[in-house]
Amino acid sequence: MLLHVTHETRYAYTPPVETAQHLAHLKPLATGSQRLMSHALAISPEPAQRGESPDVYGNARAFFALDSTHEELVVTAESVVETGVPVLSPAASLELPWEEVRERFRYAKDLPFDPASEFVFASRYVPRHDDFAAYARPSFAPGRPVFDAAMDLTLRMYRDFIYDTESTEISTPAIEALAQRHGVCQDFAHIMIACFRTLGLPARYVSGYLLTQPPPGRARLVGADASHAWVSVYLPGDDGPGDWAEFDPTNGRQPGEDYVALAIGRDYSDVSPMRGVLHGGARHTLDVSVTVQPLEELRAEAAQAAQAAQSQIQTQTQTQTQTQSQSQSQQDEDPS
Repeated sequence: MLLHVTHETRYAYTPPVETAQHLAHLKPLATGSQRLMSHALAISPEPAQRGESPDVYGNARAFFALDSTHEELVVTAESVVETGVPVLSPAASLELPWEEVRERFRYAKDLPFDPASEFVFASRYVPRHDDFAAYARPSFAPGRPVFDAAMDLTLRMYRDFIYDTESTEISTPAIEALAQRHGVCQDFAHIMIACFRTLGLPARYVSGYLLTQPPPGRARLVGADASHAWVSVYLPGDDGPGDWAEFDPTNGRQPGEDYVALAIGRDYSDVSPMRGVLHGGARHTLDVSVTVQPLEELRAEAAQAAQAAQSQIQTQTQTQTQTQSQSQSQQDEDPS
């Protein structure tokens, strides 16, 4: 699929901000199943400095600094991404029992280093706790392969948890979201990652977007979508490195061509879309709008808009011509 993504972040500050520095993770990844066709980042007011560099996980990280007083900040990321169905590397094993994978990531002298080991440890939003292990245990029967356990846990969470935008905030601990069985995609991703890490298995956080479909007969609402989050689980090879498989507990499925991966990290804190340090602006309001749509649909809308504009011009021209003709006729009939 060719997907067009618009992600607009709008801050309003009271009192105004005097100076600010920001980091943004808003540029989609280039992966084996995803190709970035174009990307533009518009910032208002115009920053005094701006740049881009990869972070430690390979995500594109934009930096910009504002040195003039401003009451509002608007950051708009516009991207076109070619997506496909993710395909696992042949090196990844779908048969290794989860206990064997866990043993590979126990520390032992002289063992070869696997970069995935970084994603076994607790992080800011993903603690290790016995409650996570207790919830995960029914999916991790003795000898069960990691892939099968991950799929089972994904489906259980989809059945057991209720998506509720009013139930949590980003600061809500994952252990609390687990207890109440309510939350949003970030909560569900953190909970699933915590289940894996508590059992000694590597798992990481993926931020991105999901193409949603409007109700039949209704147009897609601009800005009505939202950022999404899901989980990436490591499947080592039989005798060496493997690959990462992705799971979405919010929707009870594996991501496909209707997903756009934005960034990967240990948890949300590594990949938050926007963060900054401000001088001033003690209070602020935040408005985020996201639109994900097939590029063909966007082009069709643009063509319809152009046709409508052309029709309006033609109508106005015809009206002006008729008005001029009527005026000329009246002048010809007036004997004075």
